[in-house]
Amino acid sequence: MRTTRDRMRHAILFELCALALSAPLGAALFGVPVLDFGMLAVMGTTIAMGWTYLFNLGFDHALRRAGRPQEKTLGLRILHTLLFEGGLLVLLVPLIAWHLDVSLGRAFVMDVVMAGFYLLYTFAFNWGYDMVFPIPGEAETAAIPSEGRAA
Repeated sequence: MRTTRDRMRHAILFELCALALSAPLGAALFGVPVLDFGMLAVMGTTIAMGWTYLFNLGFDHALRRAGRPQEKTLGLRILHTLLFEGGLLVLLVPLIAWHLDVSLGRAFVMDVVMAGFYLLYTFAFNWGYDMVFPIPGEAETAAIPSEGRAA
């Protein structure tokens, strides 16, 4: 299981990279001033960082309770991404409506479009993160030759 320090690194890297990509993209896509969308992105990032930590911690504990290994299959990665983004959608729609002074319906549409971006981004980032920063213990285990195998 990942450590708290590793989870914090994951959340910070995830959100910094997402912010660098989403602020200019969202401003251009929705015709919103970059400053307004950038502020929204910072507020959303702050909420998302807390959600990232809590959701991933809960997801990993659920895997352990279910007796599942920490290694994620493609299907499990897709489920993880969909559940994460669905929860974030519920948290962010009211914020978008308030900050940009748009209806909840318009905010929902804006968030769904951005969620589409984040679905792809989350999948790619987490896969890359797992490759660059393997779960502690797995890399060491993989490096130890199995018994009965010639060295």
